[in-house]
Amino acid sequence: MRGKFGDKIRLQHILDAILEIEDYMQNTNFEDFMQNSMMRFACIKQMEIIGEAGNHVSDETKANFSTIEWAQIISMRNVFVHEYFGVDSGLVWEIIKNDIPDLKVKIIRILDSIK
Repeated sequence: MRGKFGDKIRLQHILDAILEIEDYMQNTNFEDFMQNSMMRFACIKQMEIIGEAGNHVSDETKANFSTIEWAQIISMRNVFVHEYFGVDSGLVWEIIKNDIPDLKVKIIRILDSIK
């Protein structure tokens, strides 16, 4: 299934998922996040999409843009999918606040460089 969509489309899927997370998180603090299971699960679902799309990006593109922690992104997707009751919501918050903004910048740069 790896070849069904090209890298540009997979990268756009990642960016779209990031934009969804940003939309969900507008004006949200940690306490609101922790009390709103729908928001947490929606964010986790988008992070699953990021990991799944990342898993289907070609090895060549991953090598060319190695500043992205592809293996970690894919591994986190696997945790979200298979350990759903064991997911640490505090860790999800930290990823959203600390890692997603940097990933967004990197994905936009990659998309801008791929014609």
